[in-house]
Amino acid sequence: MKKLNYWQAISEALAEEMERDETVFIIGENVQQGPFMITNGLVQRFGPERVMDAPLSELAIAGAAVGAACAGFRPVCDLTFADFVYCAADEILLKAANASFAHNGKVNAPCVFIGVAGGGFGTGPEHSHVPSAMVLNNPGLKLVLPSTPYDAKGLMKSAIRDNNPVCFFYHKKLMGMVGEIPEDEYIIPLGQADVKRAGSDVTVIATLYMVHHALAAAEQLKDRISVEVIDPRSLEPLDMPTILDSVKKTNRVVIVDEDTERCGVAAELGQQIMEQAFDYLDAPITRVCAANMPIAGAALEKYCIPQLSQVVSAITSVVA
Repeated sequence: MKKLNYWQAISEALAEEMERDETVFIIGENVQQGPFMITNGLVQRFGPERVMDAPLSELAIAGAAVGAACAGFRPVCDLTFADFVYCAADEILLKAANASFAHNGKVNAPCVFIGVAGGGFGTGPEHSHVPSAMVLNNPGLKLVLPSTPYDAKGLMKSAIRDNNPVCFFYHKKLMGMVGEIPEDEYIIPLGQADVKRAGSDVTVIATLYMVHHALAAAEQLKDRISVEVIDPRSLEPLDMPTILDSVKKTNRVVIVDEDTERCGVAAELGQQIMEQAFDYLDAPITRVCAANMPIAGAALEKYCIPQLSQVVSAITSVVA
């Protein structure tokens, strides 16, 4: 095993897949230098034909990626921020997501749209979202949300190899997180949740940085509440069997998500649990999500995005 931080794990996955498959290339905004470091050094290794800087038009970058994907390449489209999928919505939501269906399976769009997501640095309403619900509302797209370096590398390799378009959102607060990575190649299949911590009193389902809020809350409460933490790792495809097995064991659920509460991922997960495991619930499902408001910048951000104290309070309340 070796130790890499989160961004290095993503970068290593990109390099290994580019080495393995010459149809893989990267196109995006300033990818030859890489403001979030995940593409650092790749242009020196693979050249500007495969690590291509593009003009600052997310729609044009995504369009180039989708066109190349339909022509047989496997582009990684770096939008810098996950929020910018809104700028590229026509190409991602209407073109890439629908390509296989619209062409009767004869044309696929195997491209990966990557962007850094979430709050934690007070960067305001255009650079702090985790736009998961918007992606999930468009059938044909897959969605990956890694919470550790190990997951980030294994999921990125699977995303690149997938024959469907994949949105891969990584979290800015996790960039420096260090974890153990196998020396040998490995992949993590999409749609395979991970039990980050076993427990018996309550199931906490969380993604990205919220996984670490959940784990911290579980540690705080360990002397009186046994908390099981489930990380879906991908929301499409979604591993409901692992989630349901946990719910049937603990009989209580808290969902922690950095997307908005209204019409967000937590609402969808909660409804699926209600439909498939209602008789096992001993308390209402509780959500801890971003507030139904634009994400404020600077010091006001903490009033918009879920905090550790809210997760602890939700767990305590649902168990009580």
